[in-house]
Amino acid sequence: MSQSQVVLRPVATPLPLGFLGLFLATVGFAALQLRWVSASESHTVALAVLVSTVPLQLVACVMGFLARDPAAATGMGMLSGGWAAACVATLASPPGTTSGGLGVVLCCVGLTLLVPAAAAVSKLAACAVISVSAARFLLTGLGQLRGSDNWLAVAGWVGLLLGLLSLYAALAFELERSPGQGPLPTGRRGTAHPEDRAVDSDAVSQEPAVRGRL
Repeated sequence: MSQSQVVLRPVATPLPLGFLGLFLATVGFAALQLRWVSASESHTVALAVLVSTVPLQLVACVMGFLARDPAAATGMGMLSGGWAAACVATLASPPGTTSGGLGVVLCCVGLTLLVPAAAAVSKLAACAVISVSAARFLLTGLGQLRGSDNWLAVAGWVGLLLGLLSLYAALAFELERSPGQGPLPTGRRGTAHPEDRAVDSDAVSQEPAVRGRL
């Protein structure tokens, strides 16, 4: 009787890459929302985020699925899509203008981010970053819907807080498995590294792409 074998290849966590990309995007747009740079620079910021953050988070999304981490994969995928939408809308609009349509989309992105945030509660640092990202998109969406500089300024300050959180989380997860490094707290609950546990062959046989029918 033949036996099927499942080979699992260890994959590094994609969270540092996605969070560093998030740092670039949220600080860049916060500078616009807080008027630290002129509104005429909005196209430059949007283009920079579109060619840096969006592909980085898309790669992190794919690697998250390969690492069997649905919270990271879903969160990075929604963030990548949300920033792409914000960038394309900014590039297509005159500098300094707001859009109700973009506001609706960004509010929807904020709400969808609550799903991976809830799934990431076992990693509190990741949960905090995704939760604050949700608030950041919701506030920006409200600012776009209302055409309100005050709402956009609040979103900008939340964006700066998000930048600090994402930078810390990226460093913490990067150092988590670096030899000789004192790890920073990530708020991880349970076994820190699931790949270090013995694989339960019965459980794996019921995983999607392993069982006969998805």
